[in-house]
Amino acid sequence: MESGLARARSLLAAHPLVDGHNDLPQAMRRHASYDFDKVDIAEPQPRLLQTDIPRLKAGCVGGQFWSVYVPSRLQGDHAVSATLEQIDAVLAMVRRYSDTFGLATTADEVERVFASGRIASLMGMEGGHSIDCSLATLRAMYALGVRYMTLTHNDNVPWADSATDEPRLGGLSRFGEEVVAEMNHLGMLVDLSHVSADTMRAALRVSEAPVIFSHSSARAVCDVPRNVPDDVLAALPDNGGVCMVTFVPEFVTPACAEWRAEAAEAARAQGVKPTDLSAFFEFTKEWQREHPKPQASIADAVAHVEHVREVAGIDHLGLGGDYDGTDTFPVGMEDVSGYPRLFAALLDRGWSEVDLAKLAGGNALRVLRDAEAVAADLRQRRAPSLATYADLDGPGPG
Repeated sequence: MESGLARARSLLAAHPLVDGHNDLPQAMRRHASYDFDKVDIAEPQPRLLQTDIPRLKAGCVGGQFWSVYVPSRLQGDHAVSATLEQIDAVLAMVRRYSDTFGLATTADEVERVFASGRIASLMGMEGGHSIDCSLATLRAMYALGVRYMTLTHNDNVPWADSATDEPRLGGLSRFGEEVVAEMNHLGMLVDLSHVSADTMRAALRVSEAPVIFSHSSARAVCDVPRNVPDDVLAALPDNGGVCMVTFVPEFVTPACAEWRAEAAEAARAQGVKPTDLSAFFEFTKEWQREHPKPQASIADAVAHVEHVREVAGIDHLGLGGDYDGTDTFPVGMEDVSGYPRLFAALLDRGWSEVDLAKLAGGNALRVLRDAEAVAADLRQRRAPSLATYADLDGPGPG
């Protein structure tokens, strides 16, 4: 009889696993200034990275949204140019390793690349600061292949509140609503990871297309602002969107969340801003020596997957690991090779292969396809928006 792990691998060979968020581009910026000669991901890179080609293949990854994230300490033109550099790095990676990766900008292209035996490569911007309050810049990013934008990262943007900053707007401003409308017009997915609960609710009210959470888990299971409250999960069926469960221990396990809260308090006392990820990670490297970080388990990840299924339904569930975006992951899922272990655990719990195919990538592809259809309809009915931040929100950025 075939083992659970073998069954999981067979299933993922037939149905693409489309992961919502991987920070390899930013890790390559940090470790090698995007030089794939210096850090060749065709070879195992366990010392530096959680993602490389051998482990992507071992993990049966069939499609990947590569995050073209830049830190929110970069603003204005600096944020835009750094995002362009991230996009350039993804395109260069896909060209260099073309036997492994294929660029995809539509659901059909994801399926074609997967059928060719390669990993479909999509891009997502992480934070509205990447467009500098400019709808024209948003359209340019779409033209370069970006297919989602996370409305905020850890800090507010002028038109949307973040989950981890002091609320300023109570959700979206008028310009923020216009950003969502223009994303719908383009066919760019509205990503609500990192945003405040009020921003989530506002975006669900405004968006004419399904939204995603590219890497968020369930707040009822682990009560942190980065996770999704049950009322928002319950609203996903009406919108058609999908919550892509993440594996970041601090968002998955209450003990790890408590550890992070204590680390954040200690960091602030030393003048380190916890939302500045690079500075905070450097701080916690030392802090962990006296305050060891608790471990998360695959069972912790399973609890979030099953809670989202219970509240939102099986058609509104996906996965977004956030590999190379944090330092530790659940035992057995320490890097991108771990996905089959999660699927084996779900098979052991009685999940059907039909439902697991939806979790793997079926739901994510349906959302992308639905967003494409909404955009095709909207483009017949209205022109691209020429609104500016000043038009809608008054004097200020932009």
